[in-house]
Amino acid sequence: MITLTLSNGATKQFEAGITGFQLTKDTDVPRPNKRPVAMVVNGELSDLSDALHENANVELVDRFDPRCLELIRHDCAHVMAEAVQSLFPGTQVTIGPVIENGFYYDFAREKPFSVDEFAAIEAKMKDIVKGGAQFKKEIWSRDEAKAFFVAKGENYKVELIDAIGAEQDLKIYRQGEWLDLCRGPHMTNVGEVGTAFKLLKVAGAYWRGDSKNAMLTRIYATAFATQEELDQHLKNLEEAEKRDHRKLGVEMDLFHFQHEAPGSVFWHPKGWTLFQTLVDYMRRRQIANDYKEVNSPDMMDRALWETSGHWEKYHENMFITKTEDDRVFAFKPMNCPGHVQIFKNDLKSYRDLPYKMAEFGKVHRYEPSGALHGLMRVRSFTQDDAHIFATEDQITQVCLELNELILSIYEDFGFPDIRIKFSDRPEKRIGEDAVWDKAETALRAALDASGKPWTLNSGEGAFYGPKLEYVLRDAIGRDWQCGTVQVDFNLPGRFNVTFVGQDGNRHSPVMVHRAMFGSLERFTGILIENCAGALPLWLAPVQVQICTITQDADDYAYEVLKACKKAGLRAEIDIRNEKISYKVRQHMVEKTPVVLVCGKNEALERKISVRRLGSQDQTVLGLDEAIAMIADEAMAPDLKRKK
Repeated sequence: MITLTLSNGATKQFEAGITGFQLTKDTDVPRPNKRPVAMVVNGELSDLSDALHENANVELVDRFDPRCLELIRHDCAHVMAEAVQSLFPGTQVTIGPVIENGFYYDFAREKPFSVDEFAAIEAKMKDIVKGGAQFKKEIWSRDEAKAFFVAKGENYKVELIDAIGAEQDLKIYRQGEWLDLCRGPHMTNVGEVGTAFKLLKVAGAYWRGDSKNAMLTRIYATAFATQEELDQHLKNLEEAEKRDHRKLGVEMDLFHFQHEAPGSVFWHPKGWTLFQTLVDYMRRRQIANDYKEVNSPDMMDRALWETSGHWEKYHENMFITKTEDDRVFAFKPMNCPGHVQIFKNDLKSYRDLPYKMAEFGKVHRYEPSGALHGLMRVRSFTQDDAHIFATEDQITQVCLELNELILSIYEDFGFPDIRIKFSDRPEKRIGEDAVWDKAETALRAALDASGKPWTLNSGEGAFYGPKLEYVLRDAIGRDWQCGTVQVDFNLPGRFNVTFVGQDGNRHSPVMVHRAMFGSLERFTGILIENCAGALPLWLAPVQVQICTITQDADDYAYEVLKACKKAGLRAEIDIRNEKISYKVRQHMVEKTPVVLVCGKNEALERKISVRRLGSQDQTVLGLDEAIAMIADEAMAPDLKRKK
């Protein structure tokens, strides 16, 4: 007999080997609102056909349970694969995982798929769903599975079978006449997928992500429990497309990319102004919090990266170069080893701690070409990086202060909804478990003291220490992981970094790694998309555009420009011989927050017409009043607090 703890907290004994299907017939087992399609065993989704042989926590769930969304998408991927092979014989299916907000399947076909074929595939999928075939799990021997897929000409499935460990069972899931190699789990039948699915786009994808392998066609799709959820998701995708920072970056003349420098940004004057505005803001916040700004070399000898542990744990992501004298150098993927060298260059005492060192450091990390995505995923980027050298007793207070600083910064940029994740030790790490225990305890104590809610992100810490991750939620509900705080007992010891303690002896400091924007490039992209390009006045590269109605107002327009610049505003002038409606429309497309319009009457009366981005209204004010009002609005939030 085994004891099962049910969703209502009750326990009941059952005969070992009982299946989920049998549990659905037991009147003592709580049932979900709708028909059960799966069960959750000790927190993991399982097939209802699975047998239970040990004591466990068990809950029956229906397809509307949020945890079952993964199953809906997984099952839908199988339905899509069956539809494709039915419509296009000879197509090989490879892998089809669930991903964030949907799923994809990679297909091998002589002619790549196109979106023109989506309607036929979706129609066939609906027919399959309507048929309601049951999912049946079968366990096959390796030889049996290989022989079957060889006979079908499914060479990619044969390769997958060869890659599965000999000790693992080979699971086959059958839906009617169609079947696939799969780990599962699945719902009870394909009918539970429903019809709230949509094929989204196609892309090329190398088999196993290796450019030396064959190019496959990847079909991206999504599925939801209800049509309403799907409709909302498609609306969000449409909105996200409008907000795409790559598109807006061109329209606003901020930056561009080109193939000669993959993953590196060509900043245009307006974009660089925005970038430097972010730097200036962060520099002020850091100075106010006692950071010392430094700059470390972009390229350093291999020996330094071996000592830090990056050569062993991060080598595949580093750009390496070799000189004529056979010295091997690496472009820095992180700033921390350089900051260690600056700290240890002279002797510090306990009175100097915590010692806060900051750098707007350019780092270089190899990202596969297929992973590059505008400003969001690049190979060369700038971190607002800092390292705080502290005693063990200071760690919790340092992390608590960092937490408060980071949250206040995000609020200044219009991100009040922040999620904090605590990431503990990963499998691939350096340092003893006892050291990790101390680091995790100190970081957790800071979180508890902050009173802010947080979640555990198990096993996702850095290879040298646990960390906090700060996740921003934008205007259309998307999450972006930005800032981090990492506690590191390991790196100072590897570099033999010490300070003189109160007892006169040498001690090793703890190193707290910290980034608040994270990547400035990525944060810029997030800002652009969050605001749909309409940046707050204090961040806009061009805050004021002065437009003339007639040539008679040109001299006055230059006077307005001079007054704006004197007030510290980033202003430009447009005296082109174009209609005022054309000028205003163009600058609104460029997302200029304020357009000042002046004609002959405004010049005579020393007034100005004020037009705001997103509004058809205009207000006529005296010149001095208008500029004072705009200058006050354009002040950065941290400076306003000091005012």
